[in-house]
Order: sequence, then structure tokens, then C-alpha cells
Amino acid sequence: MANIIEMPKLSDTMTVGTLVKWLKKEGDKVAAGDMLAEVETDKATMELECFFDGVLLKVFADAGSQVAIGEPLCAVGKEGETVEAPAKKAAPASAAEEKKEEPKPEKKEAPKAESKPAAPAATPAPAAQPARASGERVKISPLAKKLAAEKGIDPALVKGSGPGGRIVRADIEAADKAGNAKVGSAKGGAGFTPGSVAKGPIQEERGVPVSTMRGVIAKRLLESKTTIPHFYLEIEVDAEPLLALREQLNKGLADAGVKLSVNDFILKASAEALRKVPDVNASWHTTEIKYHAAANVSFAVALPDGLITPVVFNAHDKSVFEISKEAKSLGKKAKEKKLQPAEFTGGTFCVSNLGMMGIPKFLPIINPPNAAILGVGSTVTKPVVKNGQIVVGQTLTLTLSADHRVVDGAVGAQFLGALKAVLESPALMLV
Repeated sequence: MANIIEMPKLSDTMTVGTLVKWLKKEGDKVAAGDMLAEVETDKATMELECFFDGVLLKVFADAGSQVAIGEPLCAVGKEGETVEAPAKKAAPASAAEEKKEEPKPEKKEAPKAESKPAAPAATPAPAAQPARASGERVKISPLAKKLAAEKGIDPALVKGSGPGGRIVRADIEAADKAGNAKVGSAKGGAGFTPGSVAKGPIQEERGVPVSTMRGVIAKRLLESKTTIPHFYLEIEVDAEPLLALREQLNKGLADAGVKLSVNDFILKASAEALRKVPDVNASWHTTEIKYHAAANVSFAVALPDGLITPVVFNAHDKSVFEISKEAKSLGKKAKEKKLQPAEFTGGTFCVSNLGMMGIPKFLPIINPPNAAILGVGSTVTKPVVKNGQIVVGQTLTLTLSADHRVVDGAVGAQFLGALKAVLESPALMLV
């Protein structure tokens, strides 16, 4: 009898998974431990493992489709064995069904080209025309979507060659070579030349289905903002000592491949501040407040369809160099959606940094069950008072969002004071 492999629950918040691609095809021999497919959850892209020896008899879900937890994905059994798809439970409509329900766009005749004098041999690439009717959903594979973002390609201007007009990697690469599907290159779009004013819509009006990741983020942030009593504390830090030490270390250790970021120091300093004010390293659990022994500091990483918070575990026991190396590795895996659940769960404090985007300060939303999150702004050059004199200085604004059920104002102030002390004497982080 054939073994049915169902969509597993690959994360605590997962309800459906997107089947990115099959690594095996029907008729292939498989063994326990082989990877059958890549599945995209609300947090990462993970591989589906086979637990049986035999032959991949039947595939029940096509690449690109969303499958609810517990629904059949494929069947593995003996060669020549016949198998039928089990009856499915009620599940979200597939992409194919959504397509049927969507009204078909009216066919419009392409405008006839006006006769023009012959152009010189070297002419710029013509402005791209939308590859689909206005309002039509853009179907694109996760890999192609990521590649389009990296290369600045507007998927709405790309014609898909995959099943049902789905845009695949080859389409994005071809559009990149052609050079006429860049963001803002559509006729009447956002691009403009000096001395002229752009006219027309800023983009093709369309509805994009909410991704699994975006849906989970929306649910958690709404829960956080409506159930957690946030309060905010702000402090300004003299950033000159930190920036000077960072520059000195990066210059002196360049041959060793060391390149420390300001965020690396923030993560380390946060762990040290949690050591000095451990009451912030806690979480609310309705009937008890849990105080954590380890400073597991997470940090926000922006993704095309949301964000994720990989965790540097035991940051209080690691050097800034170890934290830097680990954070870079986790950040790379996060952007590739290769993080494992154990790498983005279990954080006890979170750091969100928008300084590299030029934001001087902001109020981050707490990432439950954490009791606090630190918002890091950009370094600002401005007049400051030092030794009674007004001089040019560099400052950094830090904002603590705290859960008032766990952290009182005085405790939050003590934490920011400890954090300021560490960052203004950064050499202490190297001891």
C-alpha cells in the first residue's frame, strides 16, 4: 500500500505552505532521508523530507500551489503500484481556482504604431508596455520574485513563459538583458527626464493576494498593538567613540576579513545592558512573568514580503566579533529564506535598526512574547555641548518600546542608561 506524504507543520504559526518546486519527479526512486520538494512557510523556505523507500508514484500538488497542513502532497510506494489522490479537506482555493473566478480582462487591440523616420543605429530600448491587462494578477515564482527585486525589474512588465503565464527565473533574466522592464520604465509610468513632468499612473493597478508571511505578520502585530500596553522611552547617545573604534578595528583587521557594523555593536551592547538590568529580559505569560537567564538577542531583517527576526543566542557570552559573524550568516540565510525555525524562535529581546535607511528615530512594535524592543536610528551630525563648548558632534537616538505589564518606567530608564554607558565606552565590549 502506498504511503501518502502530507503537508507538515513546519513552524508554530504555519497554516498553509507554498510548494515552491519538486526536487523529484514521478517515477523517480526515493529513499528515506531524500529531499522531495522545497516548501515555503510563513517564515522560510524548507525542504520536504521523504521517510519511505520506494518510488515517487504520484504528485498531488503542482509547484506554486498553496497546500493546507495535513493535505496530501504525494504518494511513495512500490514500482508499478497504482494510487489515487485521497479526498481533500476544505482548503483555501488554489491559484488555478482563483484564476477561474477572476473576471477575464477585455481584450484590447494593440495601438497601431505611427510611421516615423528611420532611427539611428544606436537607439535606446523602447519603453516597456504592461505584459498583462490592467488589474490582472501577476503570477510569479518565489525565486523569480526575489531575482526581480534584486535586479530592479517590474514583474508587471514581464511576459511569463511558465505554466499559465507564470513568470519564472528565465523570464526575469531575459528582461534584465533587454533592459526595458526596469521599475519605472513603463510607458506613462514613474520615470521622467529633466525638464519634463511625468504623467499617468505610478504603477499598474492590481490586487496581490496576501502572502502567508504577510498574513502572519499582520496578525501578530495587530495582536501586539491591541493587547500589549506599549510605552516608549528615548535616549540620545554620543556616537563618536563607537564610530571611531569601529573605523579603527575595520581598518586594522581588514586583512583578516573583519568588517564590523554599528548594529553588531548595538547587539552586543544590548546583551551587556540586559546583564546589568535583567528585568527587561523577560516575557508575559498571563499567570506569571518569566525572567530569562540567557540574553537571546534577535534582530529584524527586511524581506520583500515582510520581515523576520533571526536570533543570536547567548549574546551575553559572545564577543562582538562572534556576534558579527553570526549575524551576517543569519542575515544572509534570512534573505534567502533558508532559516530553520530554531534560528528565528526563542529570542528574549529584539533590535530593529532603520538607521541605515536614514531614519533618525522611530517607535517599533513589540515582538511577543518579548517584553521590549529597541529601535535604532541613524547617526546624526549636529551641534552638541562638550565641556561647556558648542562643537560638531555625532549622535544616535535609541527608542525602547516596552510592555508595561512587565517593565516599569524606572526599569526601562535604567536599561537605556546602561546601554548608553556601554555604547559611549565601546572599548569595554572588547574586554
